[in-house]
Amino acid sequence: MKDRTVRVACAVIEDAGKVLATQRNTTMSMPLKWEFPGGKLHPEESPEECLARELEEELGIRATIKHALPPVHHRYEEFTIELIPFVCTLAGGTLVLHEHRAMAWLSPHELQELDWPAADLPVIASYLALLDGQKSCAK
Repeated sequence: MKDRTVRVACAVIEDAGKVLATQRNTTMSMPLKWEFPGGKLHPEESPEECLARELEEELGIRATIKHALPPVHHRYEEFTIELIPFVCTLAGGTLVLHEHRAMAWLSPHELQELDWPAADLPVIASYLALLDGQKSCAK
């Protein structure tokens, strides 16, 4: 059986020193896990286009991409995910949960306190390393 790879773009959305985390609904795969908002790429869609579409559909917002984080490849039992993360800022819209159960604005170091899918953990680590590197450069 051929391994199925799912390509997903996600947004680490920053606002006023906090980061947005969304909680998956009970009807979704990996129910009640926390995640960075985003979704599956459509054929012929760039990760940036996917992110814009998914943020509008799921949350009613627009975001400005600041920069990409390293992609994550993680093997789950049923599929492999290629998670393509971007650090973003809010650019407009009204935040409304259309698919998720809950949301939380957390300080970057509070992110580790939530229950995340395994593929999201390296995204958190690279994001925190980026922030720590920025603090070092600012000194």
